[in-house]
Amino acid sequence: METLFVNKDSIVRTIWGKADTVLFIFAGAAAEFALNKAVDWLYYTGRLPADPLGRLFSTVAYSQQIIFSEKEAALHAIDQITAIHKGVEKNRGAQIPDWAYRDVLFLLIDYSILSFELLERKLTGAEKEEVFRIFNRVGIQMQLIGLPSDYKEYCTMRAEHLQQNLIRSDFTIDLYRQYKKHLGAIRYVILKQVQLILVPHPVKKLLPLGSIAWIKPVLQLYKVLRLFKIEGFFKNALLPNVYKEQIKGLEAKT
Repeated sequence: METLFVNKDSIVRTIWGKADTVLFIFAGAAAEFALNKAVDWLYYTGRLPADPLGRLFSTVAYSQQIIFSEKEAALHAIDQITAIHKGVEKNRGAQIPDWAYRDVLFLLIDYSILSFELLERKLTGAEKEEVFRIFNRVGIQMQLIGLPSDYKEYCTMRAEHLQQNLIRSDFTIDLYRQYKKHLGAIRYVILKQVQLILVPHPVKKLLPLGSIAWIKPVLQLYKVLRLFKIEGFFKNALLPNVYKEQIKGLEAKT
């Protein structure tokens, strides 16, 4: 019998098996990617600015393949991600900074926790450790250096990264312009509202997200509708109609 990369009863499966939680995770990631000092690497191939939503679902596919697969398949998916990055480095003739790899791993841990707590409930200390442990295993398989040894050390390093590795640049402005172009004006406003109530303060203060979080009562209504299984309209409202099937697919693993 094959061993799973993530146990069936893991909180990580619960978090990543819910479409709305995954969409919130990548709303947060979209904000932080735009500010990362190494965002030029995401621009190098041109794929991110050309199709930011497509890149979102591609990243989701890899993440869920890792989380919901048997161990060997998950390790193969991680190795594929590593090979893709190595190929980009070879083409550019430079190496992606170690801290940039850690940043992406760290933000996936952070937004997994923050998104679930915003939409569901507070996580226990043990559950947060579990989220850290699973993603740290991904980093170890990718042979990343300088990884934290436990959740407490991760929190310290995460805070340091947020202070040291973020900057508002021309890439930030352009990426937000692309978000608006691909989402449309109304969904773009919704994206920024989600980011306003989700992202850590160092991210928030560098972005033009506004200061009035009118989406909070809407979110409370959404939670009520979800109890009656009639939240689909709001969930689909987050992304253009062309992505409806992909949104449904986010929950296909549960």
